Amino acid sequence: MEKFFKLQEHKTNVKTEVLAGLTTFLTMAYILIVNPLIMSETGMDFGALFTATALSAAIATLVMAFAANLPFALAPGMGLNAFFAYTVVLTMGYTWQFALTAVFLEGIIFIILTIFNVREAIINCIPLNIKKAISVGIGLFIAFIGFQNAGIIVDSATLVSLGDLTSGTALLAVIGLVITGVLLAFKVKGALLIGIVATTLIGAPMGITQAPNGSWAPPSLAPILFKFEFANVFTFDMLIVLFTFLFVDMFDTVGTLIGVSTKAGMIDSKGNIPKVKQALMADAIGTTVGACLGTSTVTTYVESSAGVAEGGRTGLTALTTAVLFLLALFVSPLFLAIPGAATAPALILVGLFMISPVKEINFDDYTEAIPAFLTLIIMPVAYSIADGIMVGMLSWVLLKLCTGKAKEVNVLTIVIAILFVLKLLA
Repeated sequence: MEKFFKLQEHKTNVKTEVLAGLTTFLTMAYILIVNPLIMSETGMDFGALFTATALSAAIATLVMAFAANLPFALAPGMGLNAFFAYTVVLTMGYTWQFALTAVFLEGIIFIILTIFNVREAIINCIPLNIKKAISVGIGLFIAFIGFQNAGIIVDSATLVSLGDLTSGTALLAVIGLVITGVLLAFKVKGALLIGIVATTLIGAPMGITQAPNGSWAPPSLAPILFKFEFANVFTFDMLIVLFTFLFVDMFDTVGTLIGVSTKAGMIDSKGNIPKVKQALMADAIGTTVGACLGTSTVTTYVESSAGVAEGGRTGLTALTTAVLFLLALFVSPLFLAIPGAATAPALILVGLFMISPVKEINFDDYTEAIPAFLTLIIMPVAYSIADGIMVGMLSWVLLKLCTGKAKEVNVLTIVIAILFVLKLLA
C-alpha cells in the first residue's frame, strides 16, 4: 500500500485513507437508489439500473485509484441522468436506447480529447481566481444539496424557504448536524463518518431509518446491457443531445476536480492539478463502460470532498470507495437503509470546509473579483457547476477585454468563451 500509493509522501496512512473512502461512499451511496429511480422513468429496468450504477461507479473509481492515485470517486452524474430521462426520452420523445447511444459516443469522444490533452488544456487555461471561486461555489452548492436532502430547505412560492425543523427528516438532520459539529469541535478523527452512523441509528426510533429489506442478490443487467440504437447516429437531434452531454459533463468534471483538489491542497502555485490527464481519463472510461452497462454519464463526484475532509489524499481512498460499491451489489438493502437526513449533515459541513479558498481570491481587482463572485454564486442558485463556470469565464473575458487587459486573455480562453456563447444560443 505504502509503495504503490505513496502514503508517506502524501502525509497520510492506511487507516486515514480507508476511513476517508468509507466516508466518501456513504455520502454518495444515495446515487445507488436515486439514479435507478430517475432512469427507470424511461421504462428501463430498475434492478438492472441498480447493478449498472454500482458497477460503473466501481470501475471508474478503480481507474481513478490506480491510474491517477487521487482520492476522487465517480458515479453516474446527477443532472446528467435527469437530462437523459426527462429531456431526451420523456420530452424529446427518443428511446432510452437512443440516449444510451449518445452517452456511449460522448465517452469515446472524451477518451480521444483526453489522449490529445484537450481537456487538460481547458483546465489549465481557467484563471487562478476562478479556480478558487469554483471550490467556494461547489462548497455552497453541496451544502445546498445537503439542506435539500434533509428537508431543511424546501420548495416554496419564493422558490425556496425554511422547512419545518421540528419534525421528520429535518429534525433528524439538525440532530446529526449538532452531533457532527461537536465531534469536529473536539477534533475527533472520522467525525463525519461517526456522525452519519449515529444519525442513522437515531433515525430508527424516529421511523425515518427503515430496516433493511429486499433481495440481497445483484439484479441482472440483461434488460439494459449493450442496448444501443445506432440507426439515428447521423442526425441533427443526436448532435444536439451529444453536444449537451459533452458540455455539461466537461465542465461539471472540470469544476469538481478543481474544487476538491483545491480543498485537498493538491493544486500547485500555477493552479495545476497533479495527474489531471489520468483523472479525466477515469471519467471518460467510466462514461463509455457505463453506457455499455446501461446507465447515464459517469462523472467525478463532488461528494469526494467528504473523504478529502477526512484526510483522504491518495488513490487508496478511491480504491476503498470502489470496493464498497462492489460490496453494495451484495448487501444493497443495508446501504440503502441509510436515510438522506443522515448524510445531509456531512454534506453541509463539507460545504463549510470548501469555502476556505474565498480568503485567497483577489477582491481588489474588479476584473478578477466580479467573475469570481459570479462563479461561486451561480453554482448553487442555478443548481449547476457547469453554469457557474460558464458565467464566470464569460464575465472574466468580457471584463478583461473591456478594460484594456486583453493581454491577460489567451487564445484558448477566447475559444472556450465562444463555445459558451454558442451553448447559450443553442
